[in-house]
Amino acid sequence: MYGCEWDDETGDVDGYDQYGYDGEDFISLNLKKETWIAAKQQAFITKVKWDHDMAMMSDYKYYYTQICPDWLKKYVNAGRSSLMRTDLPSIKLLQRTPSSPVTCHATGFYPRYAVMFWRKDQEEVFEGVDHGEMLPNHDGSFQMSVDLNISLIRAEDWSRYDCVFQLKGVEEDLTVTLDKSVILSNWRKSDGGERLTDFTLRADSHKAASHYNLFYLFYFQFIRYKSLYFL
Repeated sequence: MYGCEWDDETGDVDGYDQYGYDGEDFISLNLKKETWIAAKQQAFITKVKWDHDMAMMSDYKYYYTQICPDWLKKYVNAGRSSLMRTDLPSIKLLQRTPSSPVTCHATGFYPRYAVMFWRKDQEEVFEGVDHGEMLPNHDGSFQMSVDLNISLIRAEDWSRYDCVFQLKGVEEDLTVTLDKSVILSNWRKSDGGERLTDFTLRADSHKAASHYNLFYLFYFQFIRYKSLYFL
């Protein structure tokens, strides 16, 4: 196994060259000290021979400090648009019924190195919290969710809770305060929540009402697991 490393902040470069035998480490290169390290006693003869081959060491040093880093920089620059891509998510609070857990759902973020959690008074909450798995979206972005059991929370304490989303490479956290007025729900607006879609149904439109009820029933499953439809 061999390769090189380049620190884009300091400009330092280093290389590594490692050999194994029968599933175990055998001998490896210490480029900075220009010597070989024998991982096993049987590799000592090889170490002595390679340490005295100055021409071979010179070739290794040139490759790992010049050629390999140059190619690495070219690859990084060519893929910078995707390697350095950062997309912030859309975050919504969802709830099936007034007694169901409140789901904090984030979708459309990239890269996948993200965490999301509930906190109370700036401290992370663990009791009554259920973390969902991270799922891919069809466009290459990701989605994740975390549930909060509100049956454990007094109504007057809701404003003390926040859903927090943290994305690698982004210093500022994204937060959503637990507030009934911003929760997307299936119940009536008079109960304090926003409907998923504000349809106006006539009393004689029984067939249409049935279709809309089915829409509400499956919406949460779709928004949480929509990526499965594209796999």
